Amino acid sequence: MSMEKSSTMIGPRGIIKRHEFVRVLLQCLYSLGYKKSASCLESESGILYKSVDFKELELQVFNGNWDGCVHTLNAIMDLKEDIRASVLFLVFKQCLLEYLNSGDDCLALNVLRKQVPSFRMSKEKVHKLASSILCLEEMELGKIDKDAISELRKILLVELEKLLPPPITVPARRLEHLVETAVTSQIDSCLYHNSSGSVSLYVDHCCDRDLIPTETVQILTEHKNEVWFVQFSNNGEYLASSSRDCTAITWKVGEDSVLTLKHTLRSHQNPVSFVAWSPDDTKLLTCGNLEVLKLWDVETGICKHTFGEHGFIVSSCAWFPDSKRLVCGSSDPEKGIFMWDCDGNEIKAWRGTRMPKVLDLAVTPDGKILISVLSDKEIRVLNLGTNAERVISEEHPITSLAVSVDSKFFIVNLNSQEIHLWDIAGKLETPLKYTGHKQNKYVIRSCFGGLDSSFIASGSENSQVYIWNKRNAKPIEVLTGHSMTVNCVSWNPKRPQMLASASDDQSIRIWGPSQSNKSQLEKFI
Repeated sequence: MSMEKSSTMIGPRGIIKRHEFVRVLLQCLYSLGYKKSASCLESESGILYKSVDFKELELQVFNGNWDGCVHTLNAIMDLKEDIRASVLFLVFKQCLLEYLNSGDDCLALNVLRKQVPSFRMSKEKVHKLASSILCLEEMELGKIDKDAISELRKILLVELEKLLPPPITVPARRLEHLVETAVTSQIDSCLYHNSSGSVSLYVDHCCDRDLIPTETVQILTEHKNEVWFVQFSNNGEYLASSSRDCTAITWKVGEDSVLTLKHTLRSHQNPVSFVAWSPDDTKLLTCGNLEVLKLWDVETGICKHTFGEHGFIVSSCAWFPDSKRLVCGSSDPEKGIFMWDCDGNEIKAWRGTRMPKVLDLAVTPDGKILISVLSDKEIRVLNLGTNAERVISEEHPITSLAVSVDSKFFIVNLNSQEIHLWDIAGKLETPLKYTGHKQNKYVIRSCFGGLDSSFIASGSENSQVYIWNKRNAKPIEVLTGHSMTVNCVSWNPKRPQMLASASDDQSIRIWGPSQSNKSQLEKFI
């Protein structure tokens, strides 16, 4: 029985080599423990899982025929010299160990002095081989029994199988890799993929729109004026909203996905422009428009501290991952950015001529990067560990900023009716752009959301909510229901099918999957 070398092609497109396909199947059967089935397939197909070269090498290693191993490896054609040197290194290392263990010091020295140099092995590898002898002496040589030697030979074969390229060997778990690649490609091309459930191999993967929020499932009307901001807590169990009516409200997300009012926070003298949850969701910051910043206890609804009472007008704020430190930006160019603890003690400040007014800021969830929107069109990305700074200039005024939960991307809304996505590492020379919504006069806020933050949602001045798949510039859904400008949206981080929107029509809408497919909603919540 020998390896099939014909170029028979299979598959609808005729692009798969039959003998390669069978070898991959054989590897999978052996790895799953179906040895009898694999052996039967080898016999019936005339194709071996292991190539002739590797079969011979395997036999030589098990028999300790090191000269034969060297000869076999050197006889393999088209093998890159660096790979040949690496596998020979492993063979010589095992050879030296066994010679020294059996007391054949002369044979070991002969290998090191004569055989190794003849195979053009780099000086580095020769030195490593020589150093390995010293390490081997510490292994109590002479006391390694036959069973241990046999195990070491098996380990050597595993390492050789990893190093030697196809077609000599088949890469580990090749069939699983090919199937996962195909499934991942289908998921990536699915515009509505928003479920963490397993994907069936029986059919091509394609989600329908019922897995993303497309219909209003609840309307919250407790605010008495325009609602400017909404944000779900990090654990997805609460929603906070702020309004022109000078209040903020916290809402509890029930197990049935129905929201109920928890606390109405009254203390601001001006409209409340935004809120920010601490990472541990025990504290909430509220910012009055051109006013102070207040810290609230989420459970009791009690105001614990007021920041900025001495002329510091807060324009934006963000938390650090420890829930003990926060940063605040000011629209006053002389104030800049402050880092405070929860008692209002200043920890650090960024101010000066290079620090114009701060419109918005964010700290990445990993706490490593501070991103700030300065003046109207400038984005500063500051590494807090190294102080390395990168500045991005936009052509149009920026109104808001949002960061992805994986700390890799951020989006900005521009009044040119575009949303731009940038990577925090700075690999993108130009941003990914999303269009379709309406924005030219007001502050409109967008967010990442859905499974693996695969989607972007945004409010709009035409009273609609827009949803994009991150890979597409045009929206995949436009949600109608509000009657005035939608100022802000927030996607529940733990319930990928729940979205909230805040509008000048004084309401908050909670969006969920189509009620015509309610079973899908219950399945994935």
